Amino acid sequence: MKFQQDLYQYWPFLALALWFGYKWLNSRRIVAMLPELKKKGALFVDVRSAGEFAISNAPGTVNIPLPELGNRLAEIPRASPVVLCCASGTRSGMAKLLLKKNGYKQVYNIGTWGKLLE
Repeated sequence: MKFQQDLYQYWPFLALALWFGYKWLNSRRIVAMLPELKKKGALFVDVRSAGEFAISNAPGTVNIPLPELGNRLAEIPRASPVVLCCASGTRSGMAKLLLKKNGYKQVYNIGTWGKLLE
């Protein structure tokens, strides 16, 4: 009975921990796929603001800030994989949803742009 009470009381923390664990595992999986994605001609898109991108970025990434992404879809080829990144993985997650909604099939959210340097 105590376990059920604790679970009921602390489920939001458990859900949050599971969400962060999922994000971490998923980004590790994509990091492992990078060599293969590069061979397939993947486009690396950083969806941070132009100011954030100017301060630091991963070589070979293209900067398309998230608020501009919907208007700049023509710059992103549909036939190639697209790897998205940002500062924390949140904006790139939203960008992934936008691209998927617009018919892009091979879209990957690596999370933070620094993981492209690994």
